[in-house]
Amino acid sequence: MPRLVPFRLAAACVLATTIVLSSVAAAAAKGPVAELRVVGTGGKVLVEKSFGVASTSVKASPSARCFGPGTGGSGKTIALEGPSALGMLVQASKFTAALRPLSVTDHFLSEFGLGLCGIGGLEAKGMNSWYFKVNHRAPSVGAEAVKVKTGDEVLFGYGAYPYPDELVLNAPAKVEAGVPFTVRVFAYDAKGKKKPAAGATVSGASGPTDGQGKAQVTLAAPAKLVARLGKDTPSGSVPVCVGGRCPRK
Repeated sequence: MPRLVPFRLAAACVLATTIVLSSVAAAAAKGPVAELRVVGTGGKVLVEKSFGVASTSVKASPSARCFGPGTGGSGKTIALEGPSALGMLVQASKFTAALRPLSVTDHFLSEFGLGLCGIGGLEAKGMNSWYFKVNHRAPSVGAEAVKVKTGDEVLFGYGAYPYPDELVLNAPAKVEAGVPFTVRVFAYDAKGKKKPAAGATVSGASGPTDGQGKAQVTLAAPAKLVARLGKDTPSGSVPVCVGGRCPRK
């Protein structure tokens, strides 16, 4: 059963606050537009795309009982005001089948906030649960309380506590075909502190990253590069144009 820890007391906790349903189209939503990534087991990316963020609401599910017997949702609709990290997830679920169903309980609402049990059918179970980060850092409040600004990067990931580091890949936007270039990979912990990620694999690289997180990549055609390392959350895909041609969006 997932641990229940107040978000106000722990930045990365097994209780993730959560979810909302919106009828506003992502592309037309009023408010800021930010990048959302949702990563499940084995580094599987469920979504990686920009979405608009607006006020929304969520219906607490009676079947969301991942915190134990009797902890399911009330069935009530919970309003979430303003452009929140949680709102992004809900709006994205309206247009991304891989994120459905969303499972949330309001059983602990008065004390800890909403509890996220599942995304896309992947439920919190045992030591594994959903967590979130904004701009590579785990906030000290719940996702419904974190206001999202244009250009922010929001991550919902699944894993065991203490949660894995998040990889970030730096690469040039344009290169020449057949000419090696350098990329660099960093690992961010829950507090947003980064360090070079040694031993990471990068798409098209001649070998793993060195002690400074660097590797050499050679491309013959446009590509989207991704860095991976053990159980760490893989990086977002980084598009690299080659000879004036760019990867498809």
